[in-house]
Amino acid sequence: MTEVDRLLAGNESYVSGTRARPDNAEPARRLAVLTCMDTRIDPLAALGLGVGEAHVLRNAGGRVTDDVLRSLALSVHVLGVRTVVVMQHTRCGLAHVTNDDLHVRTGANIDFYPIADHAVALRDDVNKLTASEVLNPIGEVAGMLYDVQTGEVKLQLRWRQDV
Repeated sequence: MTEVDRLLAGNESYVSGTRARPDNAEPARRLAVLTCMDTRIDPLAALGLGVGEAHVLRNAGGRVTDDVLRSLALSVHVLGVRTVVVMQHTRCGLAHVTNDDLHVRTGANIDFYPIADHAVALRDDVNKLTASEVLNPIGEVAGMLYDVQTGEVKLQLRWRQDV
């Protein structure tokens, strides 16, 4: 059985389950969570969320990129998101490496958004979100750090505005 066959079998089990599925693409809690693609993170479970309560965006490092801004612009203006969480994590593959290291390892000459210090990276990403005019209706942005060993999430910084 190939991996794709396993996925299709898993979907059959999912479809036959009795779980209610949301009928609306708008997140019930008006929330979007940006986190890393690391397989050790289950963002819904880690934050006590259920299906349909938040948009979840994932990329390497959980960093704010142009594509994240594109997705959040839709989340905010079309689907009603008002709170954004940026959740990075301990023991990240982008921590303590440089773009030069990653250019050599991958052969790709792009910005990988490496993380020298989570406090600095989270501050920079929260600032990027709050400075973006296209995300103006956002009322709250939080930067959090998830511990992959314990599952604990710690608030690192928070920004709020009345909307």
